[in-house]
Amino acid sequence: MDIEDLKKMEDEESSVMKTMKGATTGLVAGTFWGMVVATWHDVPRVERNIALPGLIRTLKMMGNHGATFAAIGGLYMGVEQLVQKQRMKRDYINGAVGGFVAGALVFGFKGKSIPSAMSAGGTFAATSAILEVLGIEKRETGRVNYVYTREKRPNPNAN
Repeated sequence: MDIEDLKKMEDEESSVMKTMKGATTGLVAGTFWGMVVATWHDVPRVERNIALPGLIRTLKMMGNHGATFAAIGGLYMGVEQLVQKQRMKRDYINGAVGGFVAGALVFGFKGKSIPSAMSAGGTFAATSAILEVLGIEKRETGRVNYVYTREKRPNPNAN
């Protein structure tokens, strides 16, 4: 498959499917990360032959991290797709808005404070924008291929 086929396949996917993929990827990554973090915390407990409480704590940590990452991935992709459809433009602003909403809602809810929500949202937005801006140009075979289109798509409802 060449680049044009991949772009066409990406445009044909629905927003709901992209959101589900983001949430599922977040769930898998978060569950794995929860397992890693739990092994750091539960090693002394397992070494003393108290395996069942350590296993239960590991599963809880895996579930907690998995749910958090799934919420972040789903919110990020969902809001990014919503903003992209409203603006009819694919650029770094969509990802920055998605990152802000995901960070602010998830970590604001967990931290139960507005300052933590704003700082988490700002951090996610800045990270998303920086990663998208740095990844805008891909150089292959001597030409510049943009990851997103720079012009607005025609409105299908306008006649």
